[in-house]
Amino acid sequence: MYEKYLLQLEEAGKIRNLKERSINCYKNYVSYFLNYMEKHPEELTCQDVRDFLLAKKDDGLKATTLNLYNSAIRFFYRNVLHVLWDDITVPRMIIEHKLPTVLSTDEIGRLLDATDDLKYKAMFATMYSSGMRVSEVIHLHYDDISRTNMQIHVRDTKNRMDRYTILSERNLALLTEYWFRKGRPKGILFPNQFTGQYLTVSTLEQVIRRSASAAGLSGVTPHCLRHSFATHLMEQGVEQRNIQALLGHRDPKSTEVYLHVSNKSLMGIRSPFDRKDGTANG
Repeated sequence: MYEKYLLQLEEAGKIRNLKERSINCYKNYVSYFLNYMEKHPEELTCQDVRDFLLAKKDDGLKATTLNLYNSAIRFFYRNVLHVLWDDITVPRMIIEHKLPTVLSTDEIGRLLDATDDLKYKAMFATMYSSGMRVSEVIHLHYDDISRTNMQIHVRDTKNRMDRYTILSERNLALLTEYWFRKGRPKGILFPNQFTGQYLTVSTLEQVIRRSASAAGLSGVTPHCLRHSFATHLMEQGVEQRNIQALLGHRDPKSTEVYLHVSNKSLMGIRSPFDRKDGTANG
């Protein structure tokens, strides 16, 4: 019933050069919304979206997920239905910004030791040692690893900005071992063993949960490795602007969060309450 409209949504995404992953997400969210409302698309209003989001909030969906629905449906309304969007009727929800989960170096070691499959162990080590996103590691190719410059060329990034990040010696040794033992892949560095295509993010999420459980850790996601990389660099005294460049953050505020989770004692910061003269203003 809605196939025509979903095809128009796909076309609208392509003409704007959206990533295929983004287009597919939009289609999935909009398809769910349309089936939920059971109305002809031409009859939909912004009030319908408001009612839908409130119902999903009552069902327990988080604000981050609801805002993804908001973005997808807003794109559909504006570019397919050509309906004027009302940000007052359908505002974006305020997100609670919680501090990221950061693993200690000991916990990183336990996680890697608990990962039996060499491919996933190499992928997790790459994420931690270079600060790459899980989607970026999935899309690595053999030629992206520069042994000469000890750098990794990061392509297909979230913000469409190619960058270079560091290649650690320990990680290079692990990647080399993986490469020889897994048939020396020349294209996709970490291919799906059955299809030869890219792995999915959900696959790595499942594997890391199993490894974390075996290591006695909880609440671990692939993104924790990126958070840990940035936090540990900040604790080493690496300048924030350099960490920002390695992470590929456009906005320096995105990097500032690691100031709040880094170990302040390692950064030489002392509380004014511990001043030797013992003076304090009342």
